[in-house]
This record gives sequence, structure tokens and C-alpha cells, in this order.
Amino acid sequence: MELHRRDVLGLGGLAALAALLPGCASALPEADVSAAGFGEDATGTVRLWCRAATVVGVRQVVDAFNASQDAVTVEVTPVLDGQYVTKLATAIRGGNVPDIVDIDDINSMLFIYRDSFTDLTPLVQQLDFAAQLNPGQLGLATRNGRHYGVPYIADNSALFYNTELFERAGLDPVEQTQDLDGLLEAARAIGELGEGTYGWSVDGNAAGILGFVVQPHIWAAKMPNVVGDVGAQRGSMKDNDAVRRTFAFYRTLWTEKLMPQANFSGDGSRWGADFRDGKVGMIPANFSVAALNASEEMRAKTGVVLLPGPDGGRATFAGGDNLCIPRGAPNASGAWQFAKFALDLPQQANLPAGGYIPVRSDAATDEYRRTFPLAVAPLDGIAGAYAPTTLAYNLLFNQQDSPWIAAFRRAVFDGDLDGALEQGQKDFDRILEQAQL
Repeated sequence: MELHRRDVLGLGGLAALAALLPGCASALPEADVSAAGFGEDATGTVRLWCRAATVVGVRQVVDAFNASQDAVTVEVTPVLDGQYVTKLATAIRGGNVPDIVDIDDINSMLFIYRDSFTDLTPLVQQLDFAAQLNPGQLGLATRNGRHYGVPYIADNSALFYNTELFERAGLDPVEQTQDLDGLLEAARAIGELGEGTYGWSVDGNAAGILGFVVQPHIWAAKMPNVVGDVGAQRGSMKDNDAVRRTFAFYRTLWTEKLMPQANFSGDGSRWGADFRDGKVGMIPANFSVAALNASEEMRAKTGVVLLPGPDGGRATFAGGDNLCIPRGAPNASGAWQFAKFALDLPQQANLPAGGYIPVRSDAATDEYRRTFPLAVAPLDGIAGAYAPTTLAYNLLFNQQDSPWIAAFRRAVFDGDLDGALEQGQKDFDRILEQAQL
């Protein structure tokens, strides 16, 4: 299970990336993806780099691909998440690149804006299921309308709820999870059940988790906290009503003791354990945390919806991995042949077995719904999948000293909402100004 969802990349890391990569990576040749037989008649070995955090899911598909034919063999090299960006940049700089990379979708932009990945646009457009691909993830592999990768596995945030506690509290979970007021009413009713039950739980000292599960509330309101195009972005915190109301919602949960005291220091190491123990009514999390790692008994009394905005709407974090082919890849044709296989429905429909969500909405067949009922909501709501296109995501949200977690904790635990938003605005603007490559 991936507890800290993203690797850490500070301003120094961005500077290092700029130094490692050539000013224009066109020094490495780009494969002719329009060549006859490209991605169909490949032979030889394909070297695939994947994130260590997702190696189980990747190996599952690689083993199936290697067993399906004998012309191409995919070899997997896991890379520690915290070293991934630097190692890939070093490989590109040295001209010795893997054939294909399984990369955190948030970090795709760092390389796309350095012209390091192959333009796959005609290949993506030829896919007969292109319209069913997760739009949020595909957007993180797209620049100026050109696609430099494809979504591969999804890791979406959602709101999981304990149906037994809702029933005991006399609540309809679907009706009560439409907006923040409904969530608060439900949390209060469940908290009143006593016996050590809580309405809500979130690890309040884990930067990556807070970015993953809190932001969708504001995206559902269509009020993002990062606005503008890369190179001219600014924060939207101080005057963002959705951020204000979301933080205020969490502040109320905290002051009314509707969240466990342990949430104050929760760092992700035991993320979701209280929910899986049946003591929490609602938890914003992912499929792996709330369902895959739960007992069969707990899964049977778990429901799921996407996260609502202050006044309605729903959204999910478009997390996960993209597949990209670096410029200079020795076997780009074999790499694309593997990518197509990885996107086929049999492979996609089995991803929840490893803790991930398909990137194709049409994977939600009747059989899929019966087999993985708690992994359906992100597919049915795939249009609400979003993540900001920015080169500064890690700086803004994932680092433990990032402005997002600082603002959240100041507003929720310290009770200084106005100060949190004002300082958050300054910090967002400062980082976005400095971090544009």
C-alpha cells in the first residue's frame, strides 16, 4: 500500500532537473510512430521503469504480456519514488533511456515541458477507446493538444462510508453525502452513537494525503486553488470560497470531536485502520486503503461515492501512473505494443485486484461491478477526475512543509482560518512564480 502517495521534489529538485536535462531534449531522436508496423511487429526486449510504489500492479500486467506472446519480452526495473525524477533525468541527460516509463501522472509534466517524451498523439487518437480514457490523467500527459503519454493505472480519491453505522444512525448515505452540510449532519449523528465511534477520519499530518482527499471538495465546486497556464500560474486561496468552506467544515469536525484525536498527528503510517476496524462512519481515501486492505466482513458493509463540493457536485483526484516513451528509446515500437496490451480491457478490469482503478470508463462492465463493487464509483464519475496541470505540485502539496498542509493545519487545528488563507495565498504565489521551468 502506498502511504505517502508522491515523491518529494523541492525547489532544489526542480533546479536539479533543469540542470540535468538538456535545454531541448530533441538531441535524442524521436521514434517515427507513423512508421508501418509500429507497435505491431516489434521484437526483442523492452526495458520498463516503474515506481516502486506501483510495482505489484505493473508486474501483474507485464507477466500477462510476456506470457501472451514470445516476440517481445518486457523487463521491469523498479525505481524508488523519491529517486525517480532524478534518475530518469540523469538517464535522459546521458542518452541511455528505458524504452517506456510508468511515471506518477503528476510528474509527467516535468518531462513533457522539457521535450523529453515521444509525441504519441496519432497513436492515442487511433485507439478505439480513446474517448473512454480518464480525462484528468490524460490531461497530465498533454501539452498544446498533443499527447505524450497515456493513462495506465488510476489511484482515485473517494468517500467511503460504513453502511452499518449509517443504518444505526437512521441515515441514507447517498442523501447525506451530497454536500458538506449533509456530511456534517451525518458525522454528528454517527458520533452520537457512542461506543468510541467517530463520524469522520483523516490523517491530518500527512501532506500527500491531504492534497489527495481534501482538494476534490473544491474541485467539485469548480473553484481550483491553482489557476492559469503553466508559466503564468497563481494561487487561489485567499478569496476561494470553496477552500474557506472546506477548511471550515474540517474545523467543525475537529472542534466537535467528530474526528479521532489521533488525526492531529496521523502521518499515513496507519491510514484507514480506524475505518477498517469499523469505528469510523466516513473516510476520504482510495480503494486500496478503504477496501483492498479491509476484511471481507468490513468490505460487505462499506459503500462509496465521490467527494462532494460545499453545495453539491462530485470530484475525485486523478491520481495514478501514465505510460510514456522517452525520446531515444531503443525499442519504442515494442514499448507501444506493451502499452496497448496494458490498456486492453482484460488487464484494466483486473487492476483492482492489485489496489488500483482502471483508466477506461468502459471497464465498468456488469462482471466488473459484481467483482469489484467498491471500485466502480471512480469509473462512473470519471468525468470528475481532475488534478492540476502544474510543475509545482510537489512543492505546493506533497512536501511536509508545503503551503497546503500548513494552511490546513492552521485553519483546522489552530482555528485561524483567515490567517491560513492569507498566508496560503502568499506561499502559493511565491512557489508558482519560482517553480516555472
